[in-house]
This record gives sequence, structure tokens and C-alpha cells, in this order.
Amino acid sequence: MCQYSATDGMANDWHVVHLGSRAVGGAGLVIVEATAVTPAGRITPGDLGLWSDDQIEPLARIARFIESMGAVPGIQIAHAGRKASCRPPWEGGSAIRSAAEGGWPVVSASAISFHADGLVPQSLSESEIHTVISAFAEAARRSSQAGYKVIELHAAHGYLIDQFLSPLSNKRTDPYGGSLANRMRFLLEIAHSVRAVIPNETALFARISATDWVDGGWTIDDSVVLGTALREAGVDMIDTSSGGVIPDIVLIGREMLREPYWALKAQAALGQEPTWPTQYGYAVRRKK
Repeated sequence: MCQYSATDGMANDWHVVHLGSRAVGGAGLVIVEATAVTPAGRITPGDLGLWSDDQIEPLARIARFIESMGAVPGIQIAHAGRKASCRPPWEGGSAIRSAAEGGWPVVSASAISFHADGLVPQSLSESEIHTVISAFAEAARRSSQAGYKVIELHAAHGYLIDQFLSPLSNKRTDPYGGSLANRMRFLLEIAHSVRAVIPNETALFARISATDWVDGGWTIDDSVVLGTALREAGVDMIDTSSGGVIPDIVLIGREMLREPYWALKAQAALGQEPTWPTQYGYAVRRKK
């Protein structure tokens, strides 16, 4: 889970305590949040990064502590694509539209924004695609150098790799668009490149969105084909989620078992007046 608390991609004491406490709490595998392979691949300016050797040691400190607690240190490497250059969730998560505000140009498979108010991305050229593939490999190399025993490719939730996979966001007519095989090419080339630079004993995971939940989008059947291809590319396990290419409904199950008033509290956290029932309203402090 992203903490949006890094400076220039560098992990700090918050990340040590946050991730270390999960290892202390008995987790067998602790995976560091989505860590950008390039500065432009960050969701927000506060994302972790592994585009520089300077970022290795702060993350190595985390890996050492996780391992000292008997857990396996893992890390997820990612590129946000057209979902980059955003404010953190507690500031609304909206797009940062200018360099003066701390934003940057965004890229994708095609020049299609995530939603009507989103930034319009630049479509990556084939040479730029190869540069991003190399960035994933370099981030994986740094991950291994930092002591991580599991590396996960973030190919889900509508971020850059997912933008190539889904026909809703990929309208290319070159070898990286069109057919299913072409749309999978970007991820498979990343997987091959990463597998080539990490130790054989390092586990390689891929997180995918199994379906877009939309007609004409990515499907379960596509995921089955992709799974076979990923295995052949050296991926050891698929971590499955869904959605993210287009704005979608959010379904909450287990958290509502633990906290039946979660939705009302979420309204308050998002700056809205919670719609408490009249019978409970007198117990709630309302905004003035």
C-alpha cells in the first residue's frame, strides 16, 4: 500500500517503521509499495523510486530489518503511465498540471486520458518503450542489490503496463498494439529483461488486473493466455486483482464486517458531511 511519503523517491524512517512493523507482526512476506522505475513513473511526488543507485541503501535498510524478523523482503516495481503526476489521496488525488506545482508530463500506450479531467498522455515511441523496459530491468537489479528476495512487476490497476494490455487504453498499430499478442509484448519483454538480471533464486511475481469489467476491455480469458506466457517468461507467481483502466465502482466486503460505519467515516475523510441516520446523528459532532 503506497504511503506517498518519500522525497525524491528515497525511503525514510516512516517506511522502515511502517514495513518493519508488518514483519514484527508475523507476516511471512512483506512487499514494499509500488516503487517507480523512473521519476515520470511516480503516481505522486511522494512515491518511492529505484531509478538511481542512491536509492538502494535506504531500501536495503528496510530489507535487512524485515529479514531479521524472519520475514521475506519483497518489492513491487512500477510505472504509473497516464495515472502519474497526481496529488496524494489526502489532497484529493487530482492531476498536477504544471511543473510549477510539482507535476510532469505523463506517458501511455496511446494518447488517451484516464478520465475527462485527467492529463492527456504522450504516446510512447518504440525507442521510448525500450527505454522503459531497460528501466524496469535496472530497478530489478537495484532491488536485488538491496537484498529483496521477491520482485513483483506491477501490471495491474490501470498503470502503464496495464495500459498496454487493455484494448480500452491501447490503440496502437505497431508491434505493441492491436492483437492480444502485441498488447502483451511490453509486459513479456519486461519480464524477460528482469528475469535476466536477477538471481535464479529470486522469485518474480506479476500483479495483474484479471478483468476490466467492461465490454471490449481486458477479460479473464485474456488473463489465462497472459498467465501461460508469463510463466514461459520466467514469472513464478501471478498476484491477481481487477479493474483500474477506467473509473469503476469500488466494492468493499471484509472492511464492512470489521467497521459497519466505514462509508460514513470515508465521507468525512473526503470532506463531505456524513449522512448519519437521524437516530445516531445526535452522537456525531457535525461541521459548523
